[in-house]
Amino acid sequence: MDLLNTLVDKGLRRELPTREEALAVLATSDDDLLDVVAAAGRVRRHWFGRRVKLNYLVNLKSGLCPEDCSYCSQRLGSTAGILKYTWLKPDEASRAAAAGLAGGAKRVCLVASGRGPTDRDVDRVSETIKAIKDQNEGVEVCACLGLLSDGQAERLREAGADAYNHNLNTSEETYADITTTHTYADRVDTVHKAHAAGLSACSGLIAGMGESDEDLVDVVHSLRELDPDSVPVNFLIPVEGTPLAKEWNLTPQRCLRILAMVRFVCPDVEVRIAGGREVHLRTMQPLALHLANSIFLGDYLTTEGQAGKADLDMIADAGFEVEGAGEVTLPEHRAGGGCGSHQGGGCGSPEAAGGCGAHEQGGACGAHEGGGVRGTASAPQANEARTDLVAVRRRGAGTDLAPNA
Repeated sequence: MDLLNTLVDKGLRRELPTREEALAVLATSDDDLLDVVAAAGRVRRHWFGRRVKLNYLVNLKSGLCPEDCSYCSQRLGSTAGILKYTWLKPDEASRAAAAGLAGGAKRVCLVASGRGPTDRDVDRVSETIKAIKDQNEGVEVCACLGLLSDGQAERLREAGADAYNHNLNTSEETYADITTTHTYADRVDTVHKAHAAGLSACSGLIAGMGESDEDLVDVVHSLRELDPDSVPVNFLIPVEGTPLAKEWNLTPQRCLRILAMVRFVCPDVEVRIAGGREVHLRTMQPLALHLANSIFLGDYLTTEGQAGKADLDMIADAGFEVEGAGEVTLPEHRAGGGCGSHQGGGCGSPEAAGGCGAHEQGGACGAHEGGGVRGTASAPQANEARTDLVAVRRRGAGTDLAPNA
């Protein structure tokens, strides 16, 4: 297929695909799906080999959020029966993180519900970062605390944070359809702040909220322009008690096409399969490893994930290997955070549209559950609801039970 050959060539050169090319990936047929996966897999292997980075979530503060993000079980007005608790103490968070690190994770993602941290909250998280790093040499720590105020990113960096996560979630055009208590521009501003402080930016999207193909391509091109080092791709987990509980718009094939499109547009960044892979990819999860080079291990913020051992078995059975603590995730030109050697202001060739820009972006932690935007003509055929695969987390952080790691 000429399209796929073109996209592979562009991916190996870090050249930005056109919107039309990205849309064409999403429009491919199921008959062509394995060809699409194989082509995007060539790009993935070129930049990341067969390594899979493992990340582990610790929900520092759960529920009772004042924001109204439609996809999130922790939102204002949510009736989801999730765990609700205030800030974990540093030693509690460190014990929770230790389980994931023992399972092979090299990055711990510290997440807290809320609009954004107070200065006291930044102090709390700073103490937690220190506790985790004191007990685990070489561990990466990513913070995900919502919208940042001036100076807070610098304080997190000084405390030892390596990265900051804030997702764009959906296109700018449809953002107000899923959230009214803050804006797309607020999210962009927060990733600006993380970049400016020297933190590695992590920002991604949520698919399955009723968005169009155009929305998906718009948000991924915006991510490319903003140049995060990692892009988590979430698939909406329709949690009962949220506005989007009835949104079952994804099939495994649709998820694979989305991941392939993200890989072609963001060829040399850490593409992470985040929340919802077990619900929507199901038995086709191993194929997704040919597209993404990073996953979350175990449970998510408020919902259960696949058993940690099953994750490790899946990686090994698919012929991949867990990335070691001493290995550098990003290609050499990106290593060290930021754009690396992206001369000319572009992530691909100098003439590629939508280069590094000014390193702005926003978003939540990569595992925040689902959301709903508009339905359009390009929406896929509705998937059968699999509510049996959605389980509220009842173990790990905030409980007396051992975590899944």
